[in-house]
Formats: sequence, structure tokens, C-alpha cells
Amino acid sequence: MRIVLHGGAGNAPDEPEPRQAVLDDAAEAGVQESDPLSAVETAVRVLESDRRFNAGVGGAVQSDGVVRTDAGVMLSDRQAGAASGMEGVEHAVSVARGVLEETPHVFLAGDPAVDFAADIGVETGVDLFTEDTRKRWEAADAPDGSPSEHLTWLTERFGGSTSDPTAQVSDGHLSSDAINLPGHDTVGAVATDGETFAAATSTGGRWFALAGRVGDVPQIGSGFYASPAGAASTTGAGEDIARATLARRAVGHIERGCDAQTAADLAIEEFGEITGSSAGVILLDDEGVGAAFNSEDMQTSTASR
Repeated sequence: MRIVLHGGAGNAPDEPEPRQAVLDDAAEAGVQESDPLSAVETAVRVLESDRRFNAGVGGAVQSDGVVRTDAGVMLSDRQAGAASGMEGVEHAVSVARGVLEETPHVFLAGDPAVDFAADIGVETGVDLFTEDTRKRWEAADAPDGSPSEHLTWLTERFGGSTSDPTAQVSDGHLSSDAINLPGHDTVGAVATDGETFAAATSTGGRWFALAGRVGDVPQIGSGFYASPAGAASTTGAGEDIARATLARRAVGHIERGCDAQTAADLAIEEFGEITGSSAGVILLDDEGVGAAFNSEDMQTSTASR
């Protein structure tokens, strides 16, 4: 088994050593599993439970004061599952796996996805706030009222990160991610046992997004993708990753004969040229590992046995 994880692309973290230690522990937990899907699920669950990462506990808060989680998983035979917009669900990756294994669908969303999570034994009703995120939200002076009122308020706020949710990152257009965002966004893992590839990505979203916003993470081909050639997990400016279908783009380069590192480099170079935004990607192919980013930093960890 080989596994690669990322902890989000963004600025260099304030506490890199403990974050790296958690990533390494997650990789070691994942690599002990017997199949790639279990490997990526186990690894991502470790990161979802750690406040240092924007997934599960400590996730970003939307404009109505709710933390909603999203995740997606995929295998190289193109079986896939995703879930989004889940309030009180720490382990979104396990819900995504449930969609893949227990339903004829590829995507569930909102309160019905939360109900499904409960039915398959994934804990719901979890308080996903940390002390820091609660203080930041309470200081934000968010408005009540309609989505239009929320939009007026979030114009200069959307896109902030877990480390600085009040960062001014918009020029008044809500899709304006074309800068290096502060902090860290999303976690993910890819794994292979030499026969099957698996990819998983999970997130707590983006600070001060309009309530109900869903980004790239649970969208097949954007936040995650796997094929017989390899698997990818992405992180970064979500709206632009979705527009560019970054994960599918990266795996496509492997399918055309590139090794994993070359594929990662090409995908991020193209992404930057197309969008002007920042992102990162991790990849696995039959031979090796690829990782690339155009933000300041992206912590990763690898393990094999």
C-alpha cells in the first residue's frame, strides 16, 4: 500500500511541526488498511478530527453561522460517492464512502445527507466549532435576513481562511479567488495497493461563504478523481478548481503518458494560467508520487508498506 496526504494549500502555517506530525500519523494509520478506499478514509478521518485543518472540527463558517462539511471519494473503476452541505457531521469522508457503497447515486446533499449519515452509523449533531472559530464568528457581526443581505455583507469577506477569516480577498465579485489565499483549505488523500487507486477529499468549506455554498471538493473531477491510470486530490481556490476540473485535468496528464510529478506540475501550471488562482494537487500513478502547488505552502505526507 502507498498513500499520500495533503493538509491544504495556502500560506506557511503558524504551527507547521504539529500539523506535520498529524499528517504523518494519518498517513501511517491509512497505510495499515487492507484496501485503498479504507486507507484514504482512515487517513482523512484523522485530519477531520484535528482543529488545525479545515475539515470536520474547526471548519469554516458560512454566512448563517453554520459549519457545513463536504467530501468525495472515488475508485479507479470510477465508482464514486460524495456528500455536501452537512451540518454537524465531522466525518464527511465516511458519508461519501457510504454513498458509494450503499446507494445507486454519486451525490447526496444537505439535511437528507445528514439523515443518511445517521442511518449508516456516522455520528451527527457534532459541534464543529472550536474556541477560535467561535470567537472569530462572534466578532464578525454577521447580518440576519435574506441571502441578498448576506451577499452584501460577505462581498469583502468571502474567501478568508481558518487562520484569517476576515482577510479581504474579494474585489466585489464573489468568484474572485485570483490571489494567494491565506491559511489552508481542504484535506485529501490518494492511495494504491498496486491494483486499485482511491482518492478522497474533505473540507469545512470557505469562511463567510453564502449559506449553502458548495465548492469543488465533492464534485467529481474537481476536488477528487481516480481512473485506472492514477488518482488525484486537490486543494485551493474552490470555485476556480471546479471551473477548471483540476483533479480530472491532473489524472488526464497521467493517462497521456506523464509520470505523476510531471502531471502534477503541468496541471498546476495550466490552472494558474487559466485562473490566476492558487491551488495544489497530489497524485499517484503506478510508479510514484506527484505533488505541486502555486501557493506559498502545501504540507504533505507519504507512507508505504
